[in-house]
Amino acid sequence: MITLYTWGTPNGRKVSIMLEECALAYRVKTVDITQGEQSHPDFLAINANGKIPAIVDPDGPDGWPITLFESGAILLYLAARTGKFLPACERGKYDALQWLMFQMGGVGPMFGLAHHFLRFAAEPVPYAIARYSAETARLYGVLEKRLGEAEYLASEYSIADMATFPWVARHEWQKIALDEYPHVARWFAAISTRPAVQRGMAVPAAAPAPVVSTK
Repeated sequence: MITLYTWGTPNGRKVSIMLEECALAYRVKTVDITQGEQSHPDFLAINANGKIPAIVDPDGPDGWPITLFESGAILLYLAARTGKFLPACERGKYDALQWLMFQMGGVGPMFGLAHHFLRFAAEPVPYAIARYSAETARLYGVLEKRLGEAEYLASEYSIADMATFPWVARHEWQKIALDEYPHVARWFAAISTRPAVQRGMAVPAAAPAPVVSTK
């Protein structure tokens, strides 16, 4: 059985959504990042970078256990392990991969910095708030254009959508009104109804869940 080390963040929930979508058996070990548990030696033995999520799969690809960190790498591993949620055709696969990289390199870091300066900084930093709010809005514009052309980010529902959804679920933290991005709102509402997504977003139960709203 796979062990998932996680907390209630967008990066953690990418992986719990994928595990639920693939109907893989897994157990959860919470890593309370609000208490610094990510820096505990026991967790650093799993992920030397001290970040969640991480997984340990006792049934690795060569018959030996495998430990993985970085949410994008975990999603790719689970897609390869199950043959699900990454298109089989070459064009579709690379379409999904480019949008996964868009999330990893753009949406995650920029939305995360917006979260920090809008919600958690000890005092307001106007330059940083303006910079990361503007970049967040720009990235929503990219998503809006793409989702006006296609139902999902790639040619079909894929790990690219699973990676992006939990970040958009915190649009209120980013001070983004989804009704200003109707194609993103349509995509968000459709994915929100998936039972596996609902279960994955509730992992771990110990972590506080963000407000999920289409308004």
